[in-house]
Amino acid sequence: MTADSTTDPITIVDLFAGCGGFTQGFHSYPVDGPPGSAFRSVAAVEFDIAAASTYALNFAKEAGGSDHIHAGDIKDWHPRSLGVEADVILGGPPCQGFSGLGKEDADDPRNKLWREYMRIVNEIKPKIFVIENVDRFRRSPEFALLEAATTDKDGGLREYRLVESSVLNAADYGVPQSRRRTIVIAVHRDLENIDQIRYPAPTHVKPSTVTDDVLPGLEERKPWVGVGPAVFSKTLVPTATTELPSGYCNPLGKKDVRLPGAFHTTDLHFGRNPTPLSLERYRAIPRGGNRHDLPPELSTTNWLNHRSGSHDVMGRLYWDRPSVTIRTEFYKPEKGRYLHPFAWRPITHYEAALIQGFPKSFQWCGSKIQIGRQIGNAVPVGLSRALAGVIHQALRP
Repeated sequence: MTADSTTDPITIVDLFAGCGGFTQGFHSYPVDGPPGSAFRSVAAVEFDIAAASTYALNFAKEAGGSDHIHAGDIKDWHPRSLGVEADVILGGPPCQGFSGLGKEDADDPRNKLWREYMRIVNEIKPKIFVIENVDRFRRSPEFALLEAATTDKDGGLREYRLVESSVLNAADYGVPQSRRRTIVIAVHRDLENIDQIRYPAPTHVKPSTVTDDVLPGLEERKPWVGVGPAVFSKTLVPTATTELPSGYCNPLGKKDVRLPGAFHTTDLHFGRNPTPLSLERYRAIPRGGNRHDLPPELSTTNWLNHRSGSHDVMGRLYWDRPSVTIRTEFYKPEKGRYLHPFAWRPITHYEAALIQGFPKSFQWCGSKIQIGRQIGNAVPVGLSRALAGVIHQALRP
């Protein structure tokens, strides 16, 4: 590692950037030497105005101003004409077409957005690009086309080679959340140490795999991080409100835009107004329990008729285990295991943001629903930081 790694930072562009989880992870990668980040953002693209505004609140100043954040359709962004240059491109093209929660429509136009990502790769020609997507992306027709684009002699990405693609679990990197994502790293064929680039080695392991006869390679790994000690031990103060603080912001300077904000992560510890029936259900579900623990009078006909269904619906998070995947409606326990480990309420936006790894000082812009979507769609900061280490080693060995 060079001593001047922070004075000669690696430049990054974040596509489909959301609120900036990917960028935050790279910025928080620790290096020796002068204070500062080993990475510097130079541009970002995000269609959703609230998410783009959150990104701008946190990263626009470093990128050179809000005009470096394109809040619009990626098809309308042309970095070559703007003189954008970068060492690394990051991005998570929308995954709804691939996700097992959706209809898995092969013709979903959102599946094609990764091709816009590739267009921008060919305009900027970074040394490395990274794609994050749902775990099923690895087995999709779109991934096969991506792979062919790098291997065929006439492929649109023939200047790049894919590092062996893999599905990584954020929990294996110290994140208090089990979240499996396909990660694709591609490197320019001219990069000198191309053969040395590997995915980050896991630092943590599921406790059930640790036995007296330790498996080879697991000796130095720590157990998965429980969400209780990591998050809920820090958020024991009861929620005092159901609303966001007052205030509005427009960090992108857009005409006729007036969004709630800016808020720090700590401002997101607000509750909900459950119905009396919902509150009774919360009280009836024991630690580690779920909808199957409800008495018939508090259950539903559908739940009673489907006893073998999901064990996460109306479930409590386990104190000593990573959380389930944080999705965009984590505040609705009927959507999954999103009840507090012991309190009679769902988890708050503050707690979900901490599970995703966002710092307390991170700033947010948008309504409660918009911020929830930003949190759920983000790349976990800890997973991103692990990937940043691999990229840094490759470009600043």
